Amino acid sequence: MSVNKVIIIGRLGRKPEQRSSNSGNAITTFSVATSERRKDPSGEWGESTEWHNIVCFGRTAELAGTYLDKGRQVYLEGRLQTRKYDKDGQTHYRTEIIANNIQFLGSRD
Repeated sequence: MSVNKVIIIGRLGRKPEQRSSNSGNAITTFSVATSERRKDPSGEWGESTEWHNIVCFGRTAELAGTYLDKGRQVYLEGRLQTRKYDKDGQTHYRTEIIANNIQFLGSRD
């Protein structure tokens, strides 16, 4: 048995980019930042921010593209996926969260 599930609450780092696949399915991509406060070895408090690449499809993509904007807080659930692609003769890897459930938190403003 295996489980591939991600749950994140964070803020959008940029306006979502929406496009359509060859078959007409909606695809929306955006980034979400999560932060963690912790003490460093000297006892000083600091904040560490992690950026997550998010991809969603279908109706979820349509809603995200319509209602989300930079700075908006979201709760999302999905799975991790790493894809491999070649660019300029070099192999690159990109890890993304494929979101299947997004809840908009806070107000649109």
